[in-house]
Amino acid sequence: MNLRQLRYVVATADHGTMTSAAQALYVAQPALSRAVRELERELGLELFARSGRGVVLTPVGEQVVRQARAALDAVDAIEGLAVTRADGRGAELRIAVTASLEPELTGGLIPRFARDQPAVRIRVVRCADRDQISAVLRGGRADLALTDLPVPGDMTAHPFEQREVVLISPPALKVREPVPPAALDGMRLVLPARGSARRAEIDTMLRRIGARPVAAVESDERGAWLGWVRAGRGSLLWYRNQLDDTEGVTVRSFMPPLTRMIGLVHAHRRLPPAARDFLTFAKQTPRDHHAR
Repeated sequence: MNLRQLRYVVATADHGTMTSAAQALYVAQPALSRAVRELERELGLELFARSGRGVVLTPVGEQVVRQARAALDAVDAIEGLAVTRADGRGAELRIAVTASLEPELTGGLIPRFARDQPAVRIRVVRCADRDQISAVLRGGRADLALTDLPVPGDMTAHPFEQREVVLISPPALKVREPVPPAALDGMRLVLPARGSARRAEIDTMLRRIGARPVAAVESDERGAWLGWVRAGRGSLLWYRNQLDDTEGVTVRSFMPPLTRMIGLVHAHRRLPPAARDFLTFAKQTPRDHHAR
């Protein structure tokens, strides 16, 4: 039995379905279901019973959840006692991030935190994709990460903002505004290279809305993407708040909106004081300060 399993059981009890509990925890639903089943096998107890489309606690499950809540409260209290420090002098904070979200970190969160905590040395660990972010967190090479959610079940996620995905296209492109997602079907797009994690995420989103665009350009040269759009090669899906120069392109919203949740993530272990301070700072920072 581990703390992750206990947290998953409590969350499932609170939300009534595996799907809603997974969404609240920002983990994949299969990972949540697997962890709960593993705990039931380990204990030799049936904790949940199906009820309609959801689940309900069995009588013994109710007892386990009561004890789990008490155990988790005790762990939080112990960790609170352990996080003692004099003034944080000489502390180092390592934050992992992908190229697409690095501007969020280095252009906003880090400079503001550094003004409040000048003694903390902050090091940015650049990662190619979310898989690498998970690897550096598991390996202890970073304390925190800024990434798209959801994340694997062995990570703890702290969501703090939705990012709007917009269509950046040549002005000559004729399309209804706001853009219906179905309009992406057959549209020429500038896309990340095949096989990359970012491409996989975009392909998943496109499949979800039933769109099959034409790959006009496939490249991970992010600095060239807007240039290809201006040259009329195709359109681009990108975060609205990361657009600095919109000259020569048209930016259109989708209806219904396309969004991605981003958040700070860490492995299931006690965080150093500087990382805890950064988490608290990020949660308290007004949302418009997260933009670049």
